[in-house]
Amino acid sequence: MTGELSGYDAVAEARSVRNVLDIHWSRICSRLQAEVGEVEYRTWLKQISIGPVDGDEITLNLPTRFLRDWVRTQYGDRLSALWNAELPSIRRVELQVGRADPVADPAAAGDEGGSADAAQVAAVDERVAEARSELSRHDLAAPLDPRFTFDTFVVGKPNEFAYACARRVAERPSSPGFNPLFLYGGVGLGKTHLMHAIGSELTRGGKVSVAYMSAEKFMYRFIAAIRSQSTMEFKEQLRSVDVLMIDDLQFLIGKDNTQEEFFHTFNALVDAGRQIVVSADKSPSDLSGLEDRLRTRLGCGMVADIHATTFELRISILESKAAASGVAVPAKVLEFLAHKITSNVRELEGALNRLIAHANLFGRPVTLEATQDVLHDILKAHDRRVTIEEIQRKVAEHWNIRLTDMSSARRARAVARPRQVAMYLAKQLTSRSLPEIGRKFGNRDHTTVMHAVARVTELMERDTAFAEDVELLRRMLES
Repeated sequence: MTGELSGYDAVAEARSVRNVLDIHWSRICSRLQAEVGEVEYRTWLKQISIGPVDGDEITLNLPTRFLRDWVRTQYGDRLSALWNAELPSIRRVELQVGRADPVADPAAAGDEGGSADAAQVAAVDERVAEARSELSRHDLAAPLDPRFTFDTFVVGKPNEFAYACARRVAERPSSPGFNPLFLYGGVGLGKTHLMHAIGSELTRGGKVSVAYMSAEKFMYRFIAAIRSQSTMEFKEQLRSVDVLMIDDLQFLIGKDNTQEEFFHTFNALVDAGRQIVVSADKSPSDLSGLEDRLRTRLGCGMVADIHATTFELRISILESKAAASGVAVPAKVLEFLAHKITSNVRELEGALNRLIAHANLFGRPVTLEATQDVLHDILKAHDRRVTIEEIQRKVAEHWNIRLTDMSSARRARAVARPRQVAMYLAKQLTSRSLPEIGRKFGNRDHTTVMHAVARVTELMERDTAFAEDVELLRRMLES
């Protein structure tokens, strides 16, 4: 009986040591992941398992010789340093090909009475395996960003249809006609935001399992599964979720094996009544490079596009973000940003965030001058040669007159004043001579241009509101 107890106690002690090592290894993994990045960590380091400890040396196992040699060359010293920082008693790390060192079975001591204890240990092992499997299933997906919800998504004409479809899927996943949901549009228009919003809404009650990942991550996980000979586990993990969301599907173009695996996963989930949400930069029919059967399947559900933003939508987005920040941002600054950064909402929000951070850090108000100074690098990327035609168009839009009025003979103040401003800006922002500018405004004499420049300069000195309008137009054209 004593032999049985000592055998069981030995196993318990070994498991206690292993649990301690697992805790330290978990911390080391977190630091490594932060240092090398998500993709590199999962490709090279995720498959390391803990082996035995011998004195001041711990053994780490990798499934293949190639992985062992790569990790030893690239990360050997760093692994030793991290282990020593966690456990000063560990001075060396040995990397080898193999599996994690198993805890000894008490029955191995030759004690027949140990079979009952062995059964208990086996039961513990089974529960641990189940827990690890569950952890692995959740770890398969990327975390959802809590900032990206339906409440924080600004809706306008360019995105209202995609928003409505996303709402429908979040409320009733796997609805007829909405599975799969395919969202497409240009970079930074809100596809990822809507996908995170769907995931957050579905997981709120805790009853729906959601796996969200980029197509790139899907590919790397698939490659890692092949390398570690665990493709069946990979398939089972993906096909056990209620909702699978794959972002930036265009990344799979040219990756035939990964496309095939996604196709089979897609079919298995849809046939089982599970929801799939996919995003890409183009519609399924335009994704040349994807297999025909996959493009056909992707297009059989609901396809919703997100158009480029309008000026009105960009203003709404900026107003919403500015209000949430608690920093006073003048309307002129919002208009300036909405005019200058037109193609990418992500870049637009990033520019506003930088302005707000600058205001908070230095306690300075947000002004047009500060905006141009703080965002000089972003605005420089949008630099282009200003033309007289562009000046005329911007000024006409600003004062809501016809473009033809710029060269017409009309002398009404509502037309003449914007025309003078356009001449003034043409003199300020282009290298054209006064006669050349005059010809662009209905063959007017160069003295007319000189008078316009002088008149606008005088009005700007007397009228602050007028000066702000001209300055706004100048910055939009110049920056």
